[in-house]
Amino acid sequence: MKATGHPDLDFATCDTARLARDPAYDGVFFTAVRSTRIYCRPVCPVRPAKSKNVVFFPSAAAAEEAGFRPCLRCRPETAPGSPAWRGTATTVGRAVRLIEEGFLDEKGVSALAERLGVGPRHLARLFARHIGASPTRMAATVRIQRAKRLIDQSALPLSAIAFEAGFGSIRRFNAAFSACYGRPPSAFRRKAMTGSGTLPERKAERRPESRAAP
Repeated sequence: MKATGHPDLDFATCDTARLARDPAYDGVFFTAVRSTRIYCRPVCPVRPAKSKNVVFFPSAAAAEEAGFRPCLRCRPETAPGSPAWRGTATTVGRAVRLIEEGFLDEKGVSALAERLGVGPRHLARLFARHIGASPTRMAATVRIQRAKRLIDQSALPLSAIAFEAGFGSIRRFNAAFSACYGRPPSAFRRKAMTGSGTLPERKAERRPESRAAP
């Protein structure tokens, strides 16, 4: 089983990396445990599950699309940006960056495909091959990860976090957390690292768009 589009990342490679908690693979793939329905980073401090009980995914979005929930110990939302698509598909790389910058928070997949110069069906095929999830699923994962980081790192009200993270309404915000974590956002509310209530600056990494053909 290939964990990602990278030819070297087969089951044995991923399993060895997660058993060793190898930081070099953090963000490269995610481990999902069938018995608990939880997915983790390779560096998760929790006692590793038996190899026969795990499967590997190229992205958090792929794990969530398969029905797994994020680990609350290793916090997959804080993993480095997954490089699974890098060097494999220029179009996918550009799409991922646009999604991370919030493109699908206001526009649809058809608009994203048009921006990239491909058809929606072709874009869906590229995502299935290199990301393991649809553009819509990835956008949903990005939004909830953004919200989770804001909950953990700021003193903003949950209502403000919902809209800053890209949710169109409080209802959708609550529903997304319940679907992903099995609990509402309020369950994660911690005292902010600072009491200022100021918003951490949201910096989207912008790279020059390649002119390579999709």
